[in-house]
Amino acid sequence: MHQDAVDLRSFYYRTRLGRVAQSAVRAALRELWPDVRGASLAGFGFAAPFLRPFKAEAQRTLCFMPAQQGAFHWPVDQPNVTVLVEERNWPVQPGFFDRIIVAHGLEVSERPGALLQEVNRCLAPGGRAIFIAPNRSGLWARRDATPFGHGRPYSSGQLERQLQEHGFEPERQAAALYAPPSHKAFWLRMAGLAEATGRRLDAQRLAGVIMVETTKLAFAAPRSGSSVSVRTPLEVLEGLAGGRPRPGKAMGKAMGRALGRGSILQR
Repeated sequence: MHQDAVDLRSFYYRTRLGRVAQSAVRAALRELWPDVRGASLAGFGFAAPFLRPFKAEAQRTLCFMPAQQGAFHWPVDQPNVTVLVEERNWPVQPGFFDRIIVAHGLEVSERPGALLQEVNRCLAPGGRAIFIAPNRSGLWARRDATPFGHGRPYSSGQLERQLQEHGFEPERQAAALYAPPSHKAFWLRMAGLAEATGRRLDAQRLAGVIMVETTKLAFAAPRSGSSVSVRTPLEVLEGLAGGRPRPGKAMGKAMGRALGRGSILQR
């Protein structure tokens, strides 16, 4: 079930824990994509909090929000780039985007396979997409007080397999949100240290969210057919290739032999 856009906006922009989560996920995304200059970029689900650092670089940025969730004007201080869409029917041509970020979209989708097909359709051949999902073994997926406590959490292996089944090739993994999902001041102060320690130790099993960067596979068009060479005459008939008796002579010899045997029997 999709969360409401109002609740998501309140968490990320009006709570300290939301701002901590926003900063941590942005930093992990920046490590995967340090430069998106000239790219056509899209976010789907509730990706607005993570798109801001890329918007100034990308040639074009659009923020797609599913109809079940709702949408709002974003960025608030610039012309709106948000579009309300059906999650399985984006209003763009195939291969329109070079980069796509999916956040708070896959885990709450009623038909994740159909959503992945649409992401694949809208991504250019060789384009890259990052899928962000709650970590099944992390603390954030166990608390519904945050957006990551809703929907279906994934392990990294589960997420990779599902992406591979829909034409994506996993390239790299990342993780974020190593601090506990607590609004208490102590844990909020410790969030930066927890994030740095988790990344240094590569303790992805303890992270709140996992990220998988993928490339869209470009399949070569199959050929209409392939030529097959056949030796003529066939080897099993090589003995007959030297000469071919005419039907008249062959039939006459066969009848002669039959008549000869018949005359002997009559005697």
